[in-house]
Amino acid sequence: MSEMLSFEDVWSRTHHFDPPAIFDKLREERPLARMAYPDGHIGWFATSHGIVREVLSDPRFSHSLEIGHFPVTKYGAPVPQFPAMPGMFIHMDPPDHTRFRRMLAREFTVRRIAELAPRVESVAAEQIEEMREQGAPADLLTTFAKPLVLRVLSDLVGLPYEERERYADAPALTHDPDGDAEESMAVFQQVGALIGETIARKREQPGDDIISRLLAAGELTDEELGNIVALLLFAGYETTESALSVGVMALLHHPEQLAALRADLSRVDAAVEEILRYVTVNQYEIFRTALEDVELDGRLVKKGETVTVSLPAANRDPAKYGCPAHLDLDRDTAGHLAFGHGIHQCVGQNLARLELRTGLRALLQAFPDLRAATPAEEVPLRTRGSVFGLKSLPVTW
Repeated sequence: MSEMLSFEDVWSRTHHFDPPAIFDKLREERPLARMAYPDGHIGWFATSHGIVREVLSDPRFSHSLEIGHFPVTKYGAPVPQFPAMPGMFIHMDPPDHTRFRRMLAREFTVRRIAELAPRVESVAAEQIEEMREQGAPADLLTTFAKPLVLRVLSDLVGLPYEERERYADAPALTHDPDGDAEESMAVFQQVGALIGETIARKREQPGDDIISRLLAAGELTDEELGNIVALLLFAGYETTESALSVGVMALLHHPEQLAALRADLSRVDAAVEEILRYVTVNQYEIFRTALEDVELDGRLVKKGETVTVSLPAANRDPAKYGCPAHLDLDRDTAGHLAFGHGIHQCVGQNLARLELRTGLRALLQAFPDLRAATPAEEVPLRTRGSVFGLKSLPVTW
């Protein structure tokens, strides 16, 4: 392998379940490798579980877009450095990050999410009935995974699901690095307009939702609140529906694991954690920039250098997990990094887990003979973009 990686070398995911094969070689030979970024910056790429975890938890690394370098192109050009938009705390450092994160954390506690379980179960049951009415074969992505996640998220946040045509496709369109820049901007502005209208409506007629509660707290400007709502949509929708659909596909193509889960649905929590580790749909937009010189894995990362970390590679590290390329529902998955790590670990992970285990349980109970309707190699993939996923998943029963 050459000493310097190109950013293009490491993103060519072509398999339905496995990250690029180059990750295994990098992890073995150079778990912290030099990489040329699209804008010409020379930074780093990390593939081992230990290094990835260390970078994500070290306060000497910043998540700011103002000083960081994006590891991939967007719309055919390097992404310029720019300050975070007000409220868009995912790319902020403490104390700003802490202020916004604390407001959201109380909405996603284990107790709060547990209270949503009956609603999630009800939505899952309704989508099951829609699948039955449509009949087999069905596209599990469009009839079950997408509507389940979007309905639950819309209810929780306060977005009008009946107007979903204005925001449902926005995350996939804006996350597509090969998409049209003007179309993406138009969609983003459309979503912003809807969120603004929703905030104004909730101010007059509050409900039991995040927008209403954040308005009542009175700590945010409308711009900050609008960007927080956009962040919840863009970070919480495509990721979870992709994990659910790719996870179901993985089970359908690992019949012994699927049979074991069907025989004992009490194992669904463990199954969810292994699926999260195994499919790890967050691909490559996880990066941090050194605020000072940092020694990492025996090498010097200089102040201002960006380190991109691969969550899929870290979750397939044999030093952490035995036979990591195998789906094994009996595995001890403690420490997996599907939701990231450190202060930026996904704030909505409890909701994602609830949706995943409820969705899996509902499908397997309703369709004891659920099976793939097409060979795995014929299932179309979304390989480009920050979130790996499927374009459709034909199933039958």
